[in-house]
Amino acid sequence: MSRQQGMRWIVVGAGAVGGVVGGLLAHAGHDVDLIARGRQLEAIRTHGLRVRTPQLDVVVGCHVARSIGDVAIGVGDVVLLAVKSQDSEVALRQLSLGADQRTVIVCLQNGLENERLAARRFANVLSVPVMLPSAIVEPGVVAAWGAPHPAVLDVGRYPDAPVDALVSAVASGFETAGMLSTPRPDIARWKRRKLLMNVANAVQALVGVGDGKRLRDRATAETEACFAAAGLDVASFEEDAANREGRMEVSDIPGLTRGGGSSWQSLVRGTGSIEADYLNGEVCLLGRLHGVPTPVNALLQRRANAAATAGLPPGSTTEDELLAQL
Repeated sequence: MSRQQGMRWIVVGAGAVGGVVGGLLAHAGHDVDLIARGRQLEAIRTHGLRVRTPQLDVVVGCHVARSIGDVAIGVGDVVLLAVKSQDSEVALRQLSLGADQRTVIVCLQNGLENERLAARRFANVLSVPVMLPSAIVEPGVVAAWGAPHPAVLDVGRYPDAPVDALVSAVASGFETAGMLSTPRPDIARWKRRKLLMNVANAVQALVGVGDGKRLRDRATAETEACFAAAGLDVASFEEDAANREGRMEVSDIPGLTRGGGSSWQSLVRGTGSIEADYLNGEVCLLGRLHGVPTPVNALLQRRANAAATAGLPPGSTTEDELLAQL
């Protein structure tokens, strides 16, 4: 691929999401630096980063570093923050030691807290509700099951503001790499829609893929009640469906079986941590601030954290057992 002119992309957290986005940008000819750790780091250094989608199977060569301090970050660079939300505070603190406060930080993460954390240290914070069914298949290999486009990465400023040249440039960069990206002045509405989906992550992690509908419905209803009590607008189910239908839908990748989402993957990898504090816990916070009971989200938060700490695999309990605790 010929080298794309313009911005340099630095991916902090080259895992399932960051690896796919960074790998596709590099494949499209963009200047990309990856920051990875452990076996992922060593595999990328040795063999390059392999990216698989229903329509693509490529190996890209990117500069990859072990830590943020190993990468020189300029004012014109775009940092894609793709660590899990529970790791954002440490990553942002490290970034602030070497990056100018004008450096662009793009939050490619679940939950609503990451942008607030970033805005404490950086002036140009962009928000992305990530629609990207992805996973680390093995060290050095990432996959995205979306088709005909692997991802929908709409982007807007935090806090909400009219679309400007920076937002348009980031969206255009994503689009050149085959991902869909609409610049939005109301990106917070779309991030809240994503949280409505993500409160079910803990259900999937605890009871397994395909189970837990009663818990999912009750967790979602609590989230909707909290948003309403707080006076927070949310992109509708119909808006979200129209944004993805026929544009990014889960499809097969030959030879690969798709498992669960990000929380499910955390338990599979035995990382010892999980995003529940920033998904279900966000709902509990809103409930406490606005007088809305959130017993289901509180239970899911507590049990997901306990499962991660104990190293339990996905599906270690049942929906009936969880419901009995309410």
